[in-house]
Amino acid sequence: MHVPASPLRDGDPVYLDHNATTPVDPRVVKAMLPFLTSGFGNPSSGHAYGTAPRAALARARRQVAALLGSRTGEPDGTHEPDGADGADRIVFTGSGSEANNLALRGALLAADGRRRRVITQATEHPAVLETCRALHRLHGAEVTWLPVDRRGLVDPADLAAALDDRTAVVSVMAANNETGTLQPVADLARLAHDHGALFHCDAAQAAGKIPLDARALGADLLTLVGHKMYAPKGVAALHVRAGVRLEPLVYGGGQEGGLRAGTENVALAVALGTAAVLAAEDLAGGGARRVGELRDRLHRRLTEALPGRVHLNGCDRRLPNTLNVSIDGVTGQALLDAAPGVAASTGSACHSGTTAPSPVLSAMGLDDTRALAAVRLSLGRWTTAADVDRAARALIGAAHALTPVASGAGRAARL
Repeated sequence: MHVPASPLRDGDPVYLDHNATTPVDPRVVKAMLPFLTSGFGNPSSGHAYGTAPRAALARARRQVAALLGSRTGEPDGTHEPDGADGADRIVFTGSGSEANNLALRGALLAADGRRRRVITQATEHPAVLETCRALHRLHGAEVTWLPVDRRGLVDPADLAAALDDRTAVVSVMAANNETGTLQPVADLARLAHDHGALFHCDAAQAAGKIPLDARALGADLLTLVGHKMYAPKGVAALHVRAGVRLEPLVYGGGQEGGLRAGTENVALAVALGTAAVLAAEDLAGGGARRVGELRDRLHRRLTEALPGRVHLNGCDRRLPNTLNVSIDGVTGQALLDAAPGVAASTGSACHSGTTAPSPVLSAMGLDDTRALAAVRLSLGRWTTAADVDRAARALIGAAHALTPVASGAGRAARL
């Protein structure tokens, strides 16, 4: 796959915050531009100006579905609103948070009266956690929160013990946004189905980084997000398995199979569809392996230069682009402040600016000192070996500057 020149500018800090957001791929920009100019028509219009936008919207659905090993309805993208034609659905939304809300609220309110329970786990994204709290507050839902172990993994046995015939939906993410830990989604989904519950998977961080097959995973509902995979912010999608009933989140004119009213943003849908095609090509071309090798190079540089001080948060079963480490003797924020040549984060961008330990790392059992020392380094499509080496030098230098005594001891030990 030919990858265009990086949209990142020479001389800028090394960008290692791809789990927060990705640069927009120039090929995505090119694909969406016509629908901001001449292709402005409403896709619901019956005249000529609606023809190209309507076809583009259908094509984008098929492209997103294909990334997930799925298919939508007929070639023009039409199908029965409830999926009765046997086709899965792609519902475009304005964000991953909206897609998660639609999945969880929609599943609970569409369930029969005795199924009033939602099960999730402690390290989910706030879009899931806060939706569960709202369902409890506003609709009387019972919410069960599963723990994770020190690696950030849910034990399927804990889910099995929590499930009963009152459970409407189980929601467990594919990959954690801070540590990259990959959950045993297929095993968890199988348990949910054994009890007649739906399974939702927030795959915002996983889509495009690792191969995903919604049917093989057993995901009845799956979220993916444009700005995590080189499309603009403001577009996401919910994959809905055929036959799954949801209560709409937005009521109105019946767009998106009746699940999300409002005239569709065709340009952003095209952007997401194009990003899905590029992600599939990148995966097929070994992109995940390339990024994983660079991530490991970065980890190795840090551990060699700071012996005994670098601790991996999470586990080896994680996204190929994600490295979350704590360095003894410094806080993550102080480290990044002292290394302005690196653009990274101490955790989720949703918690940026807070000085409290990461809720994800705390849920994993890490003490406050270890959690506050964490930095999340997430690589992407245009990250190079030179970038990794430059970032490593900056972070190592900052760690030495912040802890001169420890650094001196470390240097002496290597002589």
